[in-house]
Amino acid sequence: MEKTKQWGWSPQWRKCCRGRKRKNTLHPHKERQHLPVAAEQNRQRWLFAVYKPPGVAWNRVRDAVETRLLRELNAAPAWPPRSRIRFLPAASAGPPGLVAVRVPVLAEHRLVRGPRFTQLKIGAGHRLDVKASGVFVLGVGHGNKILSHLYNCHLSKVYTVRGQFGKATKDFSDTGKLIEKTTFDHITREKLERILAVIQGTNHKALLMHSNIDMKTQEAYELAVKGLIRPMGKSPPIITAIRCLQFALPEFQLEIHCLHETQQYLRKIVHEIGLELKSSAVCTQVRRTRDGVFTLDDALLRTQWNLQSIQNAILNCQLRVKTEIEKTMSHWDGTCAPGGTSTSPLG
Repeated sequence: MEKTKQWGWSPQWRKCCRGRKRKNTLHPHKERQHLPVAAEQNRQRWLFAVYKPPGVAWNRVRDAVETRLLRELNAAPAWPPRSRIRFLPAASAGPPGLVAVRVPVLAEHRLVRGPRFTQLKIGAGHRLDVKASGVFVLGVGHGNKILSHLYNCHLSKVYTVRGQFGKATKDFSDTGKLIEKTTFDHITREKLERILAVIQGTNHKALLMHSNIDMKTQEAYELAVKGLIRPMGKSPPIITAIRCLQFALPEFQLEIHCLHETQQYLRKIVHEIGLELKSSAVCTQVRRTRDGVFTLDDALLRTQWNLQSIQNAILNCQLRVKTEIEKTMSHWDGTCAPGGTSTSPLG
């Protein structure tokens, strides 16, 4: 076939070459359809939960985990440095000339190169303020993207909240500036539970309103069966369930299931409960016991913030995270995504 002077090959030959598919010469045994599966498995391995103690800021907890991981990763045995062939002069006792010698590449030695890891990208999930404690979700590497997808699922969180009747403070906590003292002998558990029922009923109406769902449709029934009735956008704090766990005047303990809340909002709820009961109340403890699929059993204590424990926690939680994201996105992608396009993180 003749070559052209300007382009080198004839247009017919170039057209023929463009139509051919190139083979994967690096990994010819790997099929293209296997790549998304491997990528999906990688994306699911970087979420875990730790237990945040009270009195510590959330960013200090994150930094402590990062520091511990960096220390252990850099202390792990490293690959030996590469070697190269150098031609050195022969020993004086032998014949003159050059001898091929294999020597290590000193530029790759740990003492020359320095620490292998200097920074880890660790992201925080739903944050806890300084006074609160409980389950605190973190993501490493690609887990930061999974954190955002998990956040968009708008999963409920569970708190145990302790309160004390008889006094009110400026910030609704027991450590705030005291405003007033009141009596509380007239309060009973039955009166408290009636107030809780009113709060739950009011918030249930708000939940349906912000979910933007017609409750008379088949779609609403299917969502209710799957437990997916919840606002999938911005909304005010919503309490989906509230009940009394303990009652021993002047102290009481509540379990609160909620969405889009802050810990200060929960303290304000305790304050308002005291007002409704013709008294006053302060919040003495806010403790998160569940954040979506993560529970207290999944949260690593301070002594467990090490590489091996975090690896085990990631493996234990990855299937639940994947299942919850797929369950939520499988319905809401078609109804909430612009143009009906899929926004699932799992491809």
